[in-house]
Amino acid sequence: MSAPLDTEGPAAPPRSNGELVFAEPWESRAFGMAVSLYEAGAFTWPQFQAALIARITAWEISATPDEPYNYYQLWLAALEDVLADLCAVSTDEVTTRTHALAQRPPGHDHTGDHDHAH
Repeated sequence: MSAPLDTEGPAAPPRSNGELVFAEPWESRAFGMAVSLYEAGAFTWPQFQAALIARITAWEISATPDEPYNYYQLWLAALEDVLADLCAVSTDEVTTRTHALAQRPPGHDHTGDHDHAH
């Protein structure tokens, strides 16, 4: 089973020449988390799609003219909404974990030595 991604409309992910486009590594991870959880049966795609469209609509209503549109920030927020609605995770847990991760220094999980040959 694979996620039935929209190819057009507000919920359609960014594409270039038909391929999904991710500006940052976290975007592809957020995408992968949602698709993996859907494929595992954690929620239905219409549930996620409705949450994503609701987030996009709310952004369109409240965004200031100089506020940049970031599809994957809305995607991640929609995933958080779906998981909170399912009581899989609380909003407080998401906020606490987000703050903890934000405090980590850049490159925290990488070592300078990637050559493991001895």
